[in-house]
Amino acid sequence: MTDGRNIGPRIVVIGGGTGLSVILRGIKRITDNLTAVVTVADDGGGSGKLREDLGMLPPGDIRSCILAMADEEGLMQELLRYRFTEGMLEGQSFGNLLIAALNGICGNFEEAVAKTNEILRVKGQVLPVTSSDVRLCAELENGSVVYGESRIPPEALRQKSPIARVWLSPEKPAATEKALEAICRADLIVIGPGSLYTSIIPNLLVAGIPEAIRDAACSKVLICNMMTQPGETDGYSVWDHTAKVAEYLGEGIIEYVIANNEVIGADALKPYLEDGAEQILPTAEDRRNLLEAGITLIENNFVEIKKGYIRHDAGRIAGVISSLICD
Repeated sequence: MTDGRNIGPRIVVIGGGTGLSVILRGIKRITDNLTAVVTVADDGGGSGKLREDLGMLPPGDIRSCILAMADEEGLMQELLRYRFTEGMLEGQSFGNLLIAALNGICGNFEEAVAKTNEILRVKGQVLPVTSSDVRLCAELENGSVVYGESRIPPEALRQKSPIARVWLSPEKPAATEKALEAICRADLIVIGPGSLYTSIIPNLLVAGIPEAIRDAACSKVLICNMMTQPGETDGYSVWDHTAKVAEYLGEGIIEYVIANNEVIGADALKPYLEDGAEQILPTAEDRRNLLEAGITLIENNFVEIKKGYIRHDAGRIAGVISSLICD
């Protein structure tokens, strides 16, 4: 804990991207002992530019999680979310620049993230999964190899070939000690939601992370995405998401899967369908496969529409997480 508090169950959430930050906003209401273990394989957008220009790890996903868990509100939140609209900094986030500046001062990305946690009075801690400079690579089913997280879904779409497997370069980078420690001490481990191949699985490619999750004496939960992602999970079901995570994490580790079963309204779905995404709803086959695998499916209406975007309802997810800990 960055502020000395030690209140509530120790919950570790693993992933990256927008989906993870949404969930963190809900879970931070039920515990101060919250840890987000976040991928650092991003190489697109503002993060990619800082990575290329400064040789630092990408701060984007880290920044989103810190903002979601921060006690600071109002102008400070607006400042850190602010994106420059012109000049050399066009498209760059001020929050990314803050982490970049601290990286320069501290000379260490992990320490820079820790200092950002302190400055923003984060309820818990946000941790990079590794301190190594890694690149995400993918092999498509047609045999093509794609290098770089941001290029993988577009290339899969362009070549009309699904992702067969992903790996990190260099392979099996060392996990940060704090990430391993948080996982080992957890009262509950939550994986996802987020982009399956580019936000969730990259964490499971870091040396020691799958083993730490497996050995942790607590329940492990997977939150399934509500929509497929073009070029990444086209046609995927609830079971497909679960089975693919198990492929990288190990069989028999996931005990619960949380999935939305509410049909989303046509108006909210329309822009997603136009982009090639589809809603994921639990099917009879999903339920049968999960049951046979010894996994409990927790399904309910977890939909929240905000400014036209489909998101998980953070409050309802937090309620499920809370009940699982009580059980």
